[in-house]
Amino acid sequence: MSSSITVRLQVQARPTAVSELTTSIEHSGGIVTALDVTASGHERISVDVTCATRGEDHAADIVEALRALHGVVVERVSDRTFLMHLGGKLSIESKVPIRNRDDLSMVYTPGVARVCEAIAARPEDARNLTIKRNTIAVVTDGTAVLGLGDIGPLAALPVMEGKAALFKRFGDIDAFPIALDTTDVDQIVETVCAIAPVFAGINLEDISAPRCFEVERRLRERLDIPVFHDDQHGTAIVALAALTNALQVVGKDIGTVRIVMSGAGAAGTAVLKLLLAAGARDVVVCDIEGVVHTARPALHPSLLWTAQHTNPRGATGTLREALAGADVFIGLSAPDILTGDDIATMAPGSIVFAMANPRPEVDPDDAAQHAAIVGTGRSDFANQINNVLAFPGVFRGLLDAQSHKVTDALLLAAARALASVVSADELNPTYIIPSVFNPEVTTRVAAAVQEAVRGPRPVTP
Repeated sequence: MSSSITVRLQVQARPTAVSELTTSIEHSGGIVTALDVTASGHERISVDVTCATRGEDHAADIVEALRALHGVVVERVSDRTFLMHLGGKLSIESKVPIRNRDDLSMVYTPGVARVCEAIAARPEDARNLTIKRNTIAVVTDGTAVLGLGDIGPLAALPVMEGKAALFKRFGDIDAFPIALDTTDVDQIVETVCAIAPVFAGINLEDISAPRCFEVERRLRERLDIPVFHDDQHGTAIVALAALTNALQVVGKDIGTVRIVMSGAGAAGTAVLKLLLAAGARDVVVCDIEGVVHTARPALHPSLLWTAQHTNPRGATGTLREALAGADVFIGLSAPDILTGDDIATMAPGSIVFAMANPRPEVDPDDAAQHAAIVGTGRSDFANQINNVLAFPGVFRGLLDAQSHKVTDALLLAAARALASVVSADELNPTYIIPSVFNPEVTTRVAAAVQEAVRGPRPVTP
């Protein structure tokens, strides 16, 4: 659980001691997940109790309830999530032994000079002779951290470390967090370009819109390594994969369904563009001001492309009005902006992807009363639409193919590959997207990306 505590207790050694502890926690609304007796004497025992809580205030209530028990002394309370982050989640280790002077002379001076000279003569050899071939930079300025907003580079660092850990776990990729203390587009671009020689790819993360579009565009123009904005393209890949399978379940086609989107920021724009590339024809996009359309007064310049390429029926008005009769709702915006009654106005066999985190646009249980399929960004509901399903495999494929860029064809191939992990026999309304721990996810996505970069392999006669 993301909110979990371990409490070290001294308890009188009586027959009911353990049951009193667990009963107290359960009556306080906690869930006991582990109980270990760490020391025992004739009169007292030492017990570590681990329990899931609803948050810090709830955890404090549980601890107070334990303190109130007769003969119980609370020695220490540890937040397990904070413990996991102590000292950071990453380390750097040497891949080669340094046991003696001979090893040292090859790892460092004088032997390393020969390798340096080889790279100076043939810069492309850096991919084989340095960490470059399998290393990417996870770059942020901390202005749009998921669910937290503009918290700055230092506070964003735990998220970037976590991202790097996921790259290693699911793609065997060495990723390093780069949290920049600037929000200036020029400085971000120049800094990333200056450090780029170390890396074989750049993963942009949690940079607010519309600056993120400019950062990505300029970096792609200047660098000869792929630049991937996960908030945009990772979200788009997973959303399209989930929609592909959801449409299969309800028996509808992407070219004929009516899609309503809430959110016209970085993620929303990327999802929109990939949906259109995949064949969607009737898409209406809404933001805080309502439906985006070309006649809307004071339309922000960043929305002009969206207005020109969507809304073929000329819809106007509010999100709720646009939603009536729609087949698909995709939310990438704000929590609690819709109700179950709003979902009830959609077409039969409707699909709802409410992906705002941690609170979705509509309560998933309320939406499920009316929609055929409901997906969210959360792990405690079915059909989690999670970027970790995409970015490890995408970068694994990019690195292995030594790609220089990211294309729409590549993104579409990744989405199709991800969707294919769920077989036709497995598809149902509560399983349209695979688990992040499915071993097929990274390998299939990576293979599809490689093929998109290199082209299909020739058929041997």
